[in-house]
Amino acid sequence: MVDLISTHVSRRTLLGGLAAGLVVNGVGIGTALGQPRVGGRIRVASTSASMADTLDPAKGGTATDYIRHYMLYSGLTQFDGRLRGRPGLAERIETQDNIVWNIRLRRGVHFHNGKPLTVDDVIFSLMRHRDPAAGSMVKAVADQFASAKRTGPLDLQLRLNGPNPDLPAILAVSHFLIVENGRRDFGRANGTGPYSCSEFSPGIRTIVRRNPNYWKPGRPYLEEIELIAIPDEISRVNALLSGDVQMVNAVGPSSVKRVRATSTHSIMEIPSGLFTDLIMRRDNPVTANPDFVLAMKYLQDRELIKRALFRGFATIANDHPISPVDPNFNPDIPQRPFDPDRAKFLLKRSGLLGVRLPVYAAPAANASIDMGSVLQEHAARIGLKLAVNRMPSDGYWATHWMKHPMTFGNNNQRPTTDMMFSLFFQSKALSNESGWNNPRFDRLLLEARNTTDAVLRKQIYGEMQWIVHQYGGLAIPAFISLLDGYDRRLKGLFPIPLGGFMGYNFAEYAWWDA
Repeated sequence: MVDLISTHVSRRTLLGGLAAGLVVNGVGIGTALGQPRVGGRIRVASTSASMADTLDPAKGGTATDYIRHYMLYSGLTQFDGRLRGRPGLAERIETQDNIVWNIRLRRGVHFHNGKPLTVDDVIFSLMRHRDPAAGSMVKAVADQFASAKRTGPLDLQLRLNGPNPDLPAILAVSHFLIVENGRRDFGRANGTGPYSCSEFSPGIRTIVRRNPNYWKPGRPYLEEIELIAIPDEISRVNALLSGDVQMVNAVGPSSVKRVRATSTHSIMEIPSGLFTDLIMRRDNPVTANPDFVLAMKYLQDRELIKRALFRGFATIANDHPISPVDPNFNPDIPQRPFDPDRAKFLLKRSGLLGVRLPVYAAPAANASIDMGSVLQEHAARIGLKLAVNRMPSDGYWATHWMKHPMTFGNNNQRPTTDMMFSLFFQSKALSNESGWNNPRFDRLLLEARNTTDAVLRKQIYGEMQWIVHQYGGLAIPAFISLLDGYDRRLKGLFPIPLGGFMGYNFAEYAWWDA
């Protein structure tokens, strides 16, 4: 298989047939982690659930949604341990110019209800994201899809508005998982994934059962998985150690030693681009003030946050979302220091010193309550009154995130630089957290997609990082390592830096050794 992400446009890129076994860092999973076997039922606890939980991949907005969707649906491609797009429902993808992509589907794939997978299912699944009525979280990305047409019984041609060599990785994202042609009612799930849905109770739990007709022979291995949410981190770890659940995400750094001290449980650490950010909305006159925004950035005590909040399981960030994990990371932007005196000067100049402002945080936004407390203490010392409102995780994303002048957000690593910028920083993106609009940034985003020179593309992304660092409405103090806790009898796990739970894909690979 050729690495589609890094193949130059002058070469014909080819996504070959599915490898006999997944390989991570050159080691076969079956060999490295033991011989998988079928059987076992596990419970898995994520951080949040609400009545907004969905069976529609296009609308997924939380880790719990992403896990659910990867269990029930399959994508044209899927991620390996280095976030490269590997074969999925697409047996082959070819392009000569990174604009026109010819896709050959795998033969013999069926939906859970027995319906064969067709080209029409794929065309519908890709193009529906462009329809505003679909409410897709990735519409800003899908707007690149100019057209899709059938070219044979198992073949289609996807044409982009401009070149984008990242397409194979983009298609592996959970939102682009394949659904039935014409499907608009997602009260029930019918996918081609490793599990079928037995029960779906929004805000409570999801139960899935092994799909015996999964298109990967022998997989999955677990007979049943129950997915629940335990918002409180201590309660989540207690449930793991008591045996009530067998795997959890977002283990707090302070709990790592406790988990590792047992003989029955362990921790998987994954360096990542995950960050918790302070969002300052541009639609409020206070938080839109550039001096106020810059002051909040200078009040980020990054070293303390890394050491005290994350116990070293983090990397210092610089108020832009591209981490050192990303090959397009720009190391030449000067690191913004913790400088309360500079922050006080900026607040005086803005006329906002002494103003009382609420900040909304919740456990669902990793460490946001503690980050808010640190910020509140430093702000008080220079005369700024911040009131940290501690909200429950349940419903936080629907009712508070981006709904107030200042809230905390939480974003995982995206597989490509383009996706991170397109989803969260492009002016028209639905999840443009601060609501900023920078015309030059938008132009550079399109320019980066259109260039065929990898070196120039990295330079463009470097300038975009500087623009966000300098003018963006987010304070990003650190990139947080992912910490998953698991029962040692759960085998087959390996890190995928996209997110916890093996980039939300654990269900296909995990097996129970008991």
